[in-house]
Amino acid sequence: MTDLVGHFFLFTIVGVGFLIAPLLLGWLVRPNAPTAEKLTSYECGEPTIGSSYVQFDLRFYVVALLFIIFDVEVAFFFPWAMIYGGAMQLADQRLGDEARMQITEKLLNAPAGSLATDQMISAQTAFQLGLTGLFDILVFFGVLLLGFAYVWKRGDLDWVRAMAQEAQQRREAAMVK
Repeated sequence: MTDLVGHFFLFTIVGVGFLIAPLLLGWLVRPNAPTAEKLTSYECGEPTIGSSYVQFDLRFYVVALLFIIFDVEVAFFFPWAMIYGGAMQLADQRLGDEARMQITEKLLNAPAGSLATDQMISAQTAFQLGLTGLFDILVFFGVLLLGFAYVWKRGDLDWVRAMAQEAQQRREAAMVK
């Protein structure tokens, strides 16, 4: 146990050292000659007009964050599609033994010719794998859709909330009449 703690402590010390060493080296080597021009705000080569402390509209941040969240989630569909497609090919009863062995080796990530015939994935097992994979991705997609519905219902996808609130008030007024 102490050996593990010692290794962890040593790893932490070396990691912190790798972070601090370049900062200290840069602080010691770089010249320090601040001028009024160097201390001004700089953005895209344009001179600043007014204060650089402008309030940033959070809608840009929220939309970008939501895009990244849902975009990364969609990336999980590609590996699933590869495995599901291979499993459904193996589930075909008409598939020959040679083709079944090739697809089995591809799915199990085994070198060609390294598996024995008794290690080949049967059609029934492949069908069970396919059904399990389909159920798993449906649950995953359902959770993704629930998150999307929540964000939509909350109004985070409405670009101009004032217009959305006016439309909601008009709908409510129409329902009352």
